[in-house]
Amino acid sequence: MSIHEFDVVVLGAGPAGEVFAGYAADAGFRTALVEQHLVAGECSYYACMPSKALLRPAEVLDEARRMAGVKEAVTGGLDAGAVLARRDEVIHNLDDSTQVEWVERKGISLFRGSGVICGEREIRVDGDVLVADRAVVIATGSSASIPPIPGLGEVPIWNNRQGTTAEHLPESMIILGGGPVGCELAQAWASLGSEVTLFEPEARVLAHEEPFAGEQVEESLREKYGVNVMTGTGVESVEDSGGKITARTKDHEYSAAELLVATGRRPRTDRIGLESIGVGSGGPLETDEQYRVKGHDWLFAVGDVNGRAPLTHMGKYQSWIGVQALLGRDTDNLAEKIGSPRVVFTNPQVAATGVSLAQAEQDGIDAVAIDVGTESTAGASFVGKGTGGTCRLVVNRSDELIIGATFTGFEVAEWIQAATLAITGKIPVGELRHAVAPFPTRSEIWLRLSEKWEAQSTAG
Repeated sequence: MSIHEFDVVVLGAGPAGEVFAGYAADAGFRTALVEQHLVAGECSYYACMPSKALLRPAEVLDEARRMAGVKEAVTGGLDAGAVLARRDEVIHNLDDSTQVEWVERKGISLFRGSGVICGEREIRVDGDVLVADRAVVIATGSSASIPPIPGLGEVPIWNNRQGTTAEHLPESMIILGGGPVGCELAQAWASLGSEVTLFEPEARVLAHEEPFAGEQVEESLREKYGVNVMTGTGVESVEDSGGKITARTKDHEYSAAELLVATGRRPRTDRIGLESIGVGSGGPLETDEQYRVKGHDWLFAVGDVNGRAPLTHMGKYQSWIGVQALLGRDTDNLAEKIGSPRVVFTNPQVAATGVSLAQAEQDGIDAVAIDVGTESTAGASFVGKGTGGTCRLVVNRSDELIIGATFTGFEVAEWIQAATLAITGKIPVGELRHAVAPFPTRSEIWLRLSEKWEAQSTAG
């Protein structure tokens, strides 16, 4: 058995893990990275990147068909085979060699295999033991959560991995779960020609976002993409019925060629040796504001594994905070306090940051919503014309600070950063009137929001 000594050992090379390793190496720490599958992890190969590659073609086609002078040149529909081939190009055909080159350029030592904590500051990887003089970082991510539905464990299912990397177009598909993953994949496969039925036990899809967001996405899935959306409906059992999978609800049954489960994620904290250091496994790891695991100042947990903000960009942010802590810098964890930005890449897109109006009210905040139509600018004459959408700011009445924002509509994802900056910078909503947006851009939506605030303030 070989023993290797480092300053920092990172277990898991997904987005959070590789970013922690990169920042640590840049700071001069001798760094090791342990990964049993693909460097860059779930988001790059089985989630964010391939799903967007599947979604984008239909959105471009829709926009072309809305544009006079262009729509006349558009003939036919999507080429599913070409879309899947482009998806494979985006995920590098599940080859992580370019990411490995990046790791090597950083001077990081990569160990391939299943890492297991075998004692304080020690990780065993097959025949090697990695000793961390400064810190061990757990960045093992999350796996698809499978709900306890009778029969589900006895039939072949897809999770996000099969749902984003499948090599064939299913004739039909049942999707369990109307969250971001379920909605995105329902739209993606329906746009390519699959017959899709989506079940969501809650009253609407995207139940954690503003009500109008879920309502608009649900309408689009039904009307534009032909998805059979079953909200307020839970699946009570499933079974394999002669080459197809049948899902039964209280009153009906539905059959399809494939069953995709998109009902959430669970942190990967089992089978990594946590019991050897007296830490419980199976659930999210509890950390402090610097992402140190409670009771172990040498142990960090970043990304999905801590359950705090399971989004790729937040995992990267957590890694930056963690490395700052290693350098002795007490950095305020502001992003989590204000609420992480998030985007659902459906059509319409849903881009949000901070809190919703309902969340603010639940927190006891005297908040007010400012709503304007996404198409209320001159710029909407050129991009996404006729697609609708809603833009909302949530404002704390006591200090007039923006505490939340939600934008829906065609290609609004890039807008959310401006709202995030306003919240992070604690800019009073009235001050936004001085941030003049150029005409005729769609960013004049901020002018419309400012005008609406002025009107509401004057009236109230």
